[in-house]
Amino acid sequence: MAKPIVLILAAIPILAAIFIVVPQLTRPEIQSATVNSEDTLTMQYTKEHLEKVSFGLTQSIGADTAEVLTIQNDGSAVYSLTKNGYSQPDIKYQLSNNETMQLKSLIKETGFVDIPDTIYQVKPDATNYEKYGIQATLDGKTVNIQWVDQNDSQEFVPPIVTQVQSSLDNIIEEITK
Repeated sequence: MAKPIVLILAAIPILAAIFIVVPQLTRPEIQSATVNSEDTLTMQYTKEHLEKVSFGLTQSIGADTAEVLTIQNDGSAVYSLTKNGYSQPDIKYQLSNNETMQLKSLIKETGFVDIPDTIYQVKPDATNYEKYGIQATLDGKTVNIQWVDQNDSQEFVPPIVTQVQSSLDNIIEEITK
């Protein structure tokens, strides 16, 4: 009588192991995009501070500050600033290999270039706002997105767009230190 109980107790860990291992063996491999040395990425990021000026019956929108960051595949970057109509000297910068790989990874693994070209419209009552634009080309595929801050937008701006914006703003901050 003791033998069937011992067999049942011995079978419990074996069954538990089978229930853990079999699903892992039969589950399809999860694909993950990884950055490799053949990936090519170029980006242009623009940031403009716009102000709506009213002249009685007519209105005009003007930029008092415009920033442009251009990043090449090798990590070389050029930052341009125009303030109050006057261009400042361009600042050249070299991103580290780690920064370049992180940027490529962000664009590639999130599917950023698969977002359709989009212009997110500004609310009609917005008078003073920031307008952004990114043109990114990854391995020959290009996306062009333009948007304003979420508070001034008529539409929901996807978090991936603001995440890429934040990464590029951090690079600008590093360049202009």
